[in-house]
Order: sequence, then C-alpha cells, then structure tokens
Amino acid sequence: MTIEGLGSADAGGRAGLAYERRGCGPPLVLLHGLGHRRQAWSAVLDLLTPHRTVIAVDLPGHGESPPLAQTAGQGQSAIRAIATQLFAFLDEQALDRPHIAGNSLGGALALIAGARGRAKTVTALSPAGFWAHGWQFGYARAVFKSALLAGPFTLPLVPALARSTLGRYVMDGPFVHRPARMPPEQAAADARAFFTAREVVSAVLAAQVSFTEAVPPDVPVTIGWGTQDRLLPPSQARVARQRLPHARFVRLPDCGHVPMTDAPGLVAAVLLDGSAGN
Repeated sequence: MTIEGLGSADAGGRAGLAYERRGCGPPLVLLHGLGHRRQAWSAVLDLLTPHRTVIAVDLPGHGESPPLAQTAGQGQSAIRAIATQLFAFLDEQALDRPHIAGNSLGGALALIAGARGRAKTVTALSPAGFWAHGWQFGYARAVFKSALLAGPFTLPLVPALARSTLGRYVMDGPFVHRPARMPPEQAAADARAFFTAREVVSAVLAAQVSFTEAVPPDVPVTIGWGTQDRLLPPSQARVARQRLPHARFVRLPDCGHVPMTDAPGLVAAVLLDGSAGN
C-alpha cells in the first residue's frame, strides 16, 4: 500500500488538519470518533485502498491536528465548529462532494456534510446525535468524563495495561467488543491520544446535541450499528430510522461502538458498498 500523501497542521487561517491519503479510485474521507485519531481506521485501510483514494483525517483538537479554532466556536456548538473546520479542509484539498464515512462523532459529521451538500454519499457507523432515552447522553458523557479524570493516574500505567489482554479490556471495553484483537501498540497510542484531546472532548460534551438536519434523498446514506455497542446502544438506530427515512441500515453483528477493530472485513465491505455508484 503506497502512501500518496501526508499532511499536517499549518498556520495562516487554514484548517490545516493532519491527514493521510492512500490508495486509488474515488475519494473516500474517513472521520474518527470523539477522543480518537485517524489511525482508528488502520485495520480496514488495506481493504479499502485498492478501490478508493482514502483520506483519513485527524479532527480538530485530535491526533496531530491543531486545536479547535476559537473563532469557529463563536455562536456555534463544538460539533458545528468542528464541521466548519472540516469543510475548510475539504476546500483545501479540492474535494468536491467526496464520499464521506465516519464513526460516532465522525458519523454525525458525515451526516452534517451530507445535509449541507458536501458529500456524495454518507456512511455512518454508530453516529452520535440520535438519543433514544434522556439518560443516554448522560451515560455517554459520564464514560468520557470518567476516563478524562482517570487520565493523570492511568497514563503512567498505559504501556503495561496495553500489553495485557485484561488491561485492554479495562481501557477499551466501553468502545470495542473484542479489545483482545487490538494490537498493544494501538491500544497504548489510542489512550495517549484520548488524553491529548481532552479539551475538545470536554467542549463537545458540554451540551447535548441531536442530529435533526435533513439529508437530501439524492444523497445515499448507509447507517451501520454494532449489535454490542455499549456506548451508543442499538436502540438509537430506531431514532435514526425516523429522522433518516431514506437511509439504508446495516446490522454489525458482534461489533462494539468502534467496529473497525472488531470486524475489519465487514466494516470495509459496508464502506465500499455505501460509497459505490454515483
């Protein structure tokens, strides 16, 4: 697999998001979830790049990207501010309505892009913003907040925890159904990246935001939901069906909230199918 391009943050008012561009074929932009990084998609890249030019992006305040722009957040929720920087990135890369796929927060951003006419197709895996019960946002926020509070105490232990199957369950159990499948290096790097992203994580969690925008019927939408998602449970898919009546829904058996590690072959197939045609 050849790396066709590698970008990083810059100054001068540009979005300057860190990204990797690989493969050949129609462009497919991949957006990770809250507190994660572009390497969330590593397990599926080799299955995608023979068929798509994949652009995996670090969202603002995540990974190697710059912080969420202060000016972007004025009068906007943090999610809308992130979307503003994402759209600037698409403009910088001359990506006119690429296929866009995302997980969790990234799924919500992909749907926003579809609603705003910035995506040719949308594939969203357990997208945020479809709360089925009042307690669900509070629970998700508590999971993230607990992890942030534990960060200063657990960071020194991360290398040892990552080397242990039990340790990976402790760190990643709320997000991944099969943490044992995660390489120790990935688990350790993900834990460090989560704590690095603490400011934008807190900003996103400051207020409950629901997805209520209309995606035009001529934009194909695929929604995949892990049957073992413990962070955003599958009951939220029923809400998504009501708000996105023309979307195609796919069950992801035995997958957690971040399904790419649990079932890379299945997730790659869903991404390729969701971005086919057009």
